[in-house]
Amino acid sequence: MSAPNASTSVSSATRPNGAGAAAILAASIGAFLIAVIAILADQSAAIKSLMIFWKPTGPLSGVTTCAIVLWLAVWAILHARWRNRSVALARVNAAAFVLLILGLLLTFPPIADMF
Repeated sequence: MSAPNASTSVSSATRPNGAGAAAILAASIGAFLIAVIAILADQSAAIKSLMIFWKPTGPLSGVTTCAIVLWLAVWAILHARWRNRSVALARVNAAAFVLLILGLLLTFPPIADMF
């Protein structure tokens, strides 16, 4: 039995990367949504009361639950659309990085209180 050579191996350029890109982008959207929903719940009494799913944790229970549900929905949609495609991974990674940074910044009170 001989070792496989480079000419018989499948190159990564021929494999679709959409499923991985969907996971990366959905995760960053989920992180951003946690910050956005937390700000909305902090600024609006009506939204704050809607976000109380479990009294001991207050609105945090609803904020995280809603963000997780939205993250899974975005992931499912992106995965269904991109699973058999090759997408521009550099652009997806750049967008994911921006969303992660924005989500992180929006969780700090001095920045979140500006809204």
